[in-house]
Amino acid sequence: MKLSTKGRYGLRALIDLAMHCETEAVSISCIAMRQGISESYLEQLMGKLRKAGLIVSVRGAQGGYRLAKDAAEISVGDILRALEGNLNAVECPGLQEDKGCEGAELCVTKYVWQRVNDSITQAVDEIKLDQLVTESKKAQKLNGNATIKCEN
Repeated sequence: MKLSTKGRYGLRALIDLAMHCETEAVSISCIAMRQGISESYLEQLMGKLRKAGLIVSVRGAQGGYRLAKDAAEISVGDILRALEGNLNAVECPGLQEDKGCEGAELCVTKYVWQRVNDSITQAVDEIKLDQLVTESKKAQKLNGNATIKCEN
């Protein structure tokens, strides 16, 4: 499985948002500046994340985005599925009841693909956004708190 920039940038954006939205909404321009992502691309990603119910938009002078729920309740899998869709590494017709494939009853490789897909799902669903925020804060501390300040 290879993630596109949607998944990679979207995950970075949500980590940034989770780190900075504790007291107020965070603007797209601040996230874009800190993460080095274009604002227009980030707007597209935020739209998908909002539609998935992971973030909410806040209107007004102090507007921007906030998490829709606690960071401990949002998994990396939730974020990646919202941005990338299906996370299966292999689409095996033998694993799909409605599609099947010729010779599926004799094919044993479908069990390999199922385990690979299940392992990916388990891994991304076990990692929560709050854990990544903690790791990011540790990394910043080790590197002299090199975070970019942004005024909304």
